[in-house]
Amino acid sequence: MNIEELREYCLSKNQAEECLPFDDNSLVFKVKDKIFAILSLTQPFSIALKCDPSIAVSLRERFPSVLPGYHMNKRHWNTVLVDGSIPDELLENWIDLSYDLVVSKLPVSLRNQL
Repeated sequence: MNIEELREYCLSKNQAEECLPFDDNSLVFKVKDKIFAILSLTQPFSIALKCDPSIAVSLRERFPSVLPGYHMNKRHWNTVLVDGSIPDELLENWIDLSYDLVVSKLPVSLRNQL
């Protein structure tokens, strides 16, 4: 999966928006103003995804390209190097899980708008 495909997949999520709040090198994807992914546009390309703490460490142990969240809470975020070692379907699944985790923490009134 290349950077543009990752971007398009993140934007395909219900009411997902992108912005550049930090710098021109990181696309941030939000749902209802809550971040679910950060896509680094500098090499090596990577994507930071929210992750259930109960599986975050096991993913890091299983996949060498999955690292603790860079500049993020390492208990809740993983950074995935986009180097071709992770199958596209699995990467999409992790994006879905990140999105769903963020949505599940939204107030009921915002969740009902989705």
